[in-house]
Amino acid sequence: MKMSNMLLNTMKEVPAETETPSHILMIRAGLMRRLASGIYNYMPLGLKVLKKIENIIREEMNDAGAQEFLASALLPSELWKESGRWQVFGPEMFKLKDRNEREFCLGPTHEEVITDIVRNEIRSYKQLPLILYQIQTKYRDERRPRYGVIRSREFIMKDAYSFDRSNEGLDISYNKMYEAYTKIFQRCFIDCKPAEADSGAMGGHGSAEFMVKSEIGEDQVVFCSKCTYAANIEKASIMADRNPKEDKMELLKIKTPNARTIKEVGAFLNVTSEKIAKTLIYIADGKTVVVVIRGDREVNETKIVNAIGGVLKFEMAPVEIVRDITCAEVGFAGPIGIKCEFILVDNEILEMFNFIVGANDTGYHYKNVNYGRDFTGSVGDFRNVEKGDKCPKCGEDLTIAKGIEVGHIFKLGTKYSESMGAFFVDEDGGSKPLIMGCYGIGVNRTMASIIEQHHDENGIIWPLSIAPYGVVIIAAVIKNDEQVKLAEDIYTKLISMGIEVLLDDRNERTGIKFKDADLIGIPIRITIGKKMAEGKVEFKIRGSVEVEDVDINLIVDRVEKEYTRI
Repeated sequence: MKMSNMLLNTMKEVPAETETPSHILMIRAGLMRRLASGIYNYMPLGLKVLKKIENIIREEMNDAGAQEFLASALLPSELWKESGRWQVFGPEMFKLKDRNEREFCLGPTHEEVITDIVRNEIRSYKQLPLILYQIQTKYRDERRPRYGVIRSREFIMKDAYSFDRSNEGLDISYNKMYEAYTKIFQRCFIDCKPAEADSGAMGGHGSAEFMVKSEIGEDQVVFCSKCTYAANIEKASIMADRNPKEDKMELLKIKTPNARTIKEVGAFLNVTSEKIAKTLIYIADGKTVVVVIRGDREVNETKIVNAIGGVLKFEMAPVEIVRDITCAEVGFAGPIGIKCEFILVDNEILEMFNFIVGANDTGYHYKNVNYGRDFTGSVGDFRNVEKGDKCPKCGEDLTIAKGIEVGHIFKLGTKYSESMGAFFVDEDGGSKPLIMGCYGIGVNRTMASIIEQHHDENGIIWPLSIAPYGVVIIAAVIKNDEQVKLAEDIYTKLISMGIEVLLDDRNERTGIKFKDADLIGIPIRITIGKKMAEGKVEFKIRGSVEVEDVDINLIVDRVEKEYTRI
């Protein structure tokens, strides 16, 4: 492609609305243009990159035995009501009505649609296993679109769905997708790590996120400092502290005037927060939920919601509810004798002895409290992981970093097949629900993540496998006919080899051409200049300070050598 014919406008200044390196560079390099908040048009150069990423995804998905399909993005509400997600998905769903007042949504994801497809197409176990995938635009009305395409209201996703006759078959399909994702991100030159994750609105059991460490990441990811353990903070667990056992002492109700907070109670009784259990009260769909955790810990609300299951509305209890179920003012709640539908007890409480809790009486606390003797509840992991906690696998220290989710894989099980009647006839003649898996990759988010990891002060540094063009050729003096002719000769030879090449034939200063080439991120730059008289041209790899003088007759071989490395 000759740059004089391209629709490409680069920008020197940082656009006002941009925040992150990828957002800034995608606008400055002319890859995309903003249409509205969280909505972007992709320009020719940006679309080429997206297609390169899509092709890598297609190749690996096809190699894994998946088949491509394409579903509608306009989805009828009936399917979502069958699965029970029409209300659960919440305000992120774009909803609309047609002229006949029939309800639709713009597809935020496609579990319901694919389940509808297979329940009409799959009859027998002989048609299983099956993996279908598509690459399509999704729509979510994000409350706060930000960071360009990292969190947008319209995005391109590769979503795949597996169908098996057993959980063992699901494990095989899940592992195939896990391996395919690993290869995809390796080929995109993204440094990412799979992490255990919460399944969220998708439902099911068992999921992993492929996370890119980044300071702009909106997810917090917990990593072990030694082993391979990694998990989203919503899912992460720790090895509970093992406290020395103590003889259970007599339960005592003690006066604690004006001591409401953990800090105040600890100071009044001269104990550390590790010796106090705090009681938090929530409302989940109108039911009271009491959570008991160690005084120095923070509650993980996602874990609470998952433990209860099927919650539409979840929030901290208002003061009047707290007063009603504790018969006390705020600050004196405790699990002993409290009136509620659920009591959830963090498993760390089981390792505490003779601790302190609120007495459900204004101005009083209990001391020498012990789980099992004085109160009980549903035991589980309900706390946030903190830096320095111990890995649940190996016991070493955990660290916490921000991350960008570029891929997510789920074991859905029968959540959708049972609710929507997607059954098959098994070998024994019985009717059984399909066992499903779901696997997503954010294509434009992957593009932005590559830039986040591959850029410098001059612009993007595209890996050769992703770059919109592999080579840019620049004639230093556009009015020098010999330089221009040599540039065009090299350009023609490289194109004949199947290499995508830019010929910068614009009537601009060489410095401007160099800056644009660096900003756009073209991996290889060939410059025809003064050394042409010596039979040499300049060869430079983007991101390297080294400039090679290469024999004109060998320049094509030098380019080919770089391509053999990918």
